[in-house]
Amino acid sequence: MKTENNDSPFGPVIYSYTRAQAVADGVQVEVTKTAQEAGISFPVFLTRTVFDAYVAVPEGVSGQDEAGRLWDVVWMTRFAIQRSRPGCDRLPVALYVRNDNRRAKLVKLIAQCGPLDIDDPQPAITILMPDED
Repeated sequence: MKTENNDSPFGPVIYSYTRAQAVADGVQVEVTKTAQEAGISFPVFLTRTVFDAYVAVPEGVSGQDEAGRLWDVVWMTRFAIQRSRPGCDRLPVALYVRNDNRRAKLVKLIAQCGPLDIDDPQPAITILMPDED
């Protein structure tokens, strides 16, 4: 009886979806340049849900722009990183966002550190909603 010798104890990969594909499809948004300006040295990505909810300016909202809203997200992520324990790979990020012409509301996000992509193990940070994986 012949047995196959696989590299993985789980067998061959049936399907994979890379970060590069997610960025190309618009499922994730790369914000590394802004994150570097804020002092984060790893590549940083937002899920489309985070971008649409807290970076894109809702129609009719005055006194807001995408650059400022993005800065708030990455700056508060940097603050969460500075306050974290060594070795922690998932951090809560809290900030106030104004999505109407009334008061800003507290929103909570997650910053998760993991590999940049399937074939690139360098660390990268993904900022996502608490209910996203």
